[in-house]
Amino acid sequence: MKKFICTRATDLQSFTDETYPQGSFAFAALLRAKDIRVNGVRTGKNVPLCDGDEVVYYTTPTQEAKPSHAVVYEDENIIVCDKFSGVSAEGLLSELCALGSAFAVHRLDRNTEGLIVYAKNERAAAELVRAFKERRVKKVYLALCRNNFTKKQACLTAYLKKDAKKASVTVSDTPRKGFVKIVTEYRVVKEEGDAALAEITLHTGKTHQIRAHMAHIGCPIVGDEKYGDNALNKKYGARRQRLVAKQLSFELSGELSYLSSKTFTSSFTPQ
Repeated sequence: MKKFICTRATDLQSFTDETYPQGSFAFAALLRAKDIRVNGVRTGKNVPLCDGDEVVYYTTPTQEAKPSHAVVYEDENIIVCDKFSGVSAEGLLSELCALGSAFAVHRLDRNTEGLIVYAKNERAAAELVRAFKERRVKKVYLALCRNNFTKKQACLTAYLKKDAKKASVTVSDTPRKGFVKIVTEYRVVKEEGDAALAEITLHTGKTHQIRAHMAHIGCPIVGDEKYGDNALNKKYGARRQRLVAKQLSFELSGELSYLSSKTFTSSFTPQ
């Protein structure tokens, strides 16, 4: 049992991500079992919190001991982690900050596993944030998708609009008001019946871009409960999207130029 007091208005998931890493990693399971109490009341929902609210987590020893990541690379400027599915980027940041200085420079969805990088000092953070913004970081993903690809390889352009209230996005083939341009490149690397493993490279980096774009072309990612196909998810017994941030490489200058010669690879593969 772990007990915390909220000190500002927020929601339960955000509070958990920021305050209690092990609770963050097991958040979905804790909600399903109603193993979180807010002011003494068990909850199965992401409820709003106020200053002074008491939050108690009834995590099991297994949940407490579950690893959040493996370290792929670390030096005095950065740490590259192989993040497990179900672990939020905020929760992992909280865990790393407890061990030393760490700064977020990009994001990775909670249910996407694979590579995520954090800076270990402010100078490195500033340079990496610029690099991501200027598209000087190459990110390659692997996704298990419905095998409905009309071509084995393509570079697709579409337009995306984010709905913050619904925490989802919409994709259009043509420009529309409020939509931004996205470019997604894919290559089918393996086919197995009604599923295909695709290598995906982002040329733009928007919220849920891969998941929504693949679903838009009729090739949803297996296990994606938001944009995917329920029948396909059930067939594969998939409760989380089969999507991995597989490879990461940089084009950097100055103090971090030495990283430009390195390519980092995740140990995970979607199955």
